[in-house]
Amino acid sequence: FLMQTSEMLRKICMRNLVRKYCHGLTAERKVQLQQKVVTSAVFSGKKEGYLESLSQPFLDTRLKENDLNPKVLQLIRGENIKYVTPVIKYDRNGFKARERLLVLTQSSAYVVEMAKIKQKIEYSTLKGISTSNLSDGIVVIHVPEDKQQKGDVILQCEHIFETVTKLCILANKQSLVKVVKGSLRFRIGSGKEGTMVFTVGPEPQVFKDKTGQLTVV
Repeated sequence: FLMQTSEMLRKICMRNLVRKYCHGLTAERKVQLQQKVVTSAVFSGKKEGYLESLSQPFLDTRLKENDLNPKVLQLIRGENIKYVTPVIKYDRNGFKARERLLVLTQSSAYVVEMAKIKQKIEYSTLKGISTSNLSDGIVVIHVPEDKQQKGDVILQCEHIFETVTKLCILANKQSLVKVVKGSLRFRIGSGKEGTMVFTVGPEPQVFKDKTGQLTVV
């Protein structure tokens, strides 16, 4: 009987401590925890660097709305901008690296070059999000095969866990995130596909190999 009473009191005490902790959380801290839960579900035990990312709080955004070109703001007016981060975009054919911005609104993802919107992906049409199991910052946003889309988007992000978490939460597509090993296929456009290979080497690099594949070291 004493053991049962002790266990019951222990559970009550723990419940009270949890309740007190939850009531003491700021709104900002709650958002952080909610995002980190999603990050854990997507990446825990799957991608290198995940454990090191746990102690790093996510920022609301890496660039502010007024950092965007006024022409871009005019083009996406009416949409609530949620997150902006610098990225490197790789061309689908020659894999040339280009500096871009990734802008996430409440309904769409935009790849932006200065004053131009290079690609718009509505979350409702998004087919998948792929990353590798290694410590690179590559993410591929898979889009439908239609005339409005040029092909899948290949990006390199400095804050990969933060960016992918923000994207899958806003798009409500957590279940579509895949962490792949070895290689992945992406759509170039016009029914064509390309291959990206992930490998380990002495220094990080991204290049087109002799076979025409995009190699990420």
